[in-house]
Amino acid sequence: MSKSLPSWRELPIGAVILQPGSTVRYKTHEWRTLRPVINQDKCIRCRLCWAYCPEGTILELDKPYTTKAGKVYNITYEVNYDYCKGCGVCAYECPVKAIEMVPEVR
Repeated sequence: MSKSLPSWRELPIGAVILQPGSTVRYKTHEWRTLRPVINQDKCIRCRLCWAYCPEGTILELDKPYTTKAGKVYNITYEVNYDYCKGCGVCAYECPVKAIEMVPEVR
């Protein structure tokens, strides 16, 4: 005898993610091989690195910065290396190539 399949109304709720995984709870810097370094003088503060970072490790700080050319910015971008995985998305998306991926030194 074959049983009929349940209707969609009878199926239990599935694929519900109550607490999505995030590196906020787990420091992931230990397995990184490359790390991003932001050249503040080249950075034009476009926020693309901040927007595209999949882990939110690019920090936008209210910290004034004056470039060597004398241009003054009210914000500075820094990387939280405790949670950065070294994926390189920030460097890839930077339109002025102000982010360089350098080998991790331990």
